Amino acid sequence: MTTVATGTGVGPLLRGWRERRRLSQLELALRADSSARHISFVETGRSRPSEDMVLRLAEHLDVPVRERNALLLAAGYAPRYTESALDDPRLETLREGIERLLAGYDPYPALVVDGSYTVVAANQSIGMLLTGLPAHLLTPPMNAMRITLHPEGLAPRIRNLREWRGHLLAQMERQIGLARSEALRELYEEVAAYPPPEAAGAPDDREDPEPYPYFALPMRIEHDGQVLSFVSSISTFNTPMDVTVAELAIETFLPADPATVAYLRSSRPTP
Repeated sequence: MTTVATGTGVGPLLRGWRERRRLSQLELALRADSSARHISFVETGRSRPSEDMVLRLAEHLDVPVRERNALLLAAGYAPRYTESALDDPRLETLREGIERLLAGYDPYPALVVDGSYTVVAANQSIGMLLTGLPAHLLTPPMNAMRITLHPEGLAPRIRNLREWRGHLLAQMERQIGLARSEALRELYEEVAAYPPPEAAGAPDDREDPEPYPYFALPMRIEHDGQVLSFVSSISTFNTPMDVTVAELAIETFLPADPATVAYLRSSRPTP
């Protein structure tokens, strides 16, 4: 073990992540096949962890890939994970796969966002739902949270806005708890400050004549006089080795009732 100056380097960063995950030094040591004494020495700067140990601790602390690079740099090692632009030739296969997935999901809505909910790809059905929104929300880079919760966005069309807004804000809070993202925190503060359902005039309290027994919380949104119901599913890439890829999320919207299925199929453009 190499001795380094106390209070500098990777130790305080690792301690911060451990505390965020609410783990004791002993719990982390058991998970990482180490000892509480060694974890203590690393956190206080008395020992410099190996590159393998930094990565192992990061794995057990569920540290985001971007922050793992920061830990490696703080420990004196080179970053392990690349950060490619989405238009990088190295990601051509990934882009083609995403495009095929989104197109294949039509007529159901699907999109891809990055770690700050910037929309990087979407299918035609997403475009259908966005019809009529103001240009300032649809001008790239579009942001999914801003489009959904802004008073001039989809919010007035969402029948259960109070519930859906609470779901989205809770989702963002969980992400902020997992990652140290200032951009995400600023976005959260912005959208959380938008007028709540009552102030925005959202029709939360209207009841359907025949409520449908949904199997998960749906987003119930009006489109051309029809109430469409969707439940969302979010997918990420397994063991990504690139920061950009690690932060991508594919969100698909599954019709939550037969009426929505029928409407979307009937509205599908003819090839």
